[in-house]
Formats: sequence, C-alpha cells, structure tokens
Amino acid sequence: MKVLKTKIQGLLIVKQKNNTDVRGCLRETFNKKLLKKNFVFEYCTTSKQNVLRGFHFQTKFQQAKYVNVLKGKILDVVIDLRKKSKTFGKIYKIILSSKNATGLYIPKGFGHAYYSYEKNNIIYYKLDNFYQPKYESGIIFNDKKLKIKWPKKKMIVSKKDKKLISFHKFCNIYGGL
Repeated sequence: MKVLKTKIQGLLIVKQKNNTDVRGCLRETFNKKLLKKNFVFEYCTTSKQNVLRGFHFQTKFQQAKYVNVLKGKILDVVIDLRKKSKTFGKIYKIILSSKNATGLYIPKGFGHAYYSYEKNNIIYYKLDNFYQPKYESGIIFNDKKLKIKWPKKKMIVSKKDKKLISFHKFCNIYGGL
C-alpha cells in the first residue's frame, strides 16, 4: 500500500494492490501503520448503476471517512467545507474501483458524494465518528456554482438528496464546517 497526498490538505489517496490468482483476489484495504487513523464505525453500501448519493456531511460530530470500492466503479467527489481551509469550496474527483484498488481518505469538514458506474457496486466505509442523524446535512449535487460535470444528466437520486441545500445557502447558514 501507498498513501499519496493530493493538492487539498489532509485528503489522501490510498493505492492498494489486488493479488489475483485462479481462486480470486486478495487486497489489503487498511493498514494502521500507513494510515494512522482511529476508526470507530464501519458500514457498507450497495448502489445500482447510475445512482448518485450526496453531498453528505454532519454539521456537528463531523466524520473523517475512508472509502473503498469492493465491487464496481464509482466517481467519488468531495468538496472542502472547512472554514479556515485555503481550498474552501474546492472540488476533488477520483475514480475508485475494485480494479484500480484505490481508496480515498476524506478528513473531517468535507461534503462527500459519488456516482455509480456499474450494475452492482459495493462501497465500504470506515469512519472516525458515529452517525448522528440529528446533525446530518448536505449540499445539492447539481448546484450550478459548483460546476460539477456528472457522467449522466438523468441519475437515480433519493428524494432526500434532491432536497439538499445549495452551496450558497450552506455558506449563509453555517459559514463552513
């Protein structure tokens, strides 16, 4: 495994290795010696093709996330929402897939979204804080000011995610995380 820095402070790419043979594949997805983080909560989501989830975050009890794709392929997109960050409002996009064996460590203070390319996608998360529904929030995925080019115009988006606020409204309400 290799941990690589991005241009956004604290946002890390984790390059893994698929060890494949006639039986299948073995991949080390986490090593505390390389990614020195204390995770307390894990979960797994499945997403069908053309599903978009996000942008999600918690306004209090923020969570750092480590995202891996166990099956399939996603476009993972984050937005820096940290008030004092030099890259506040900046977007970072990366393809994560079971084939490229790449994970993304997302520090606290980011909004997170992803688009699913394949029929069956399994996404695995490690988080450093517990889910607190009272503080969950988000930014609408198609906010024109963010200028994100998603792979498709018509995507499967939950009713809840369609009602998320604009980046401008987020800034007016919270000023950042």
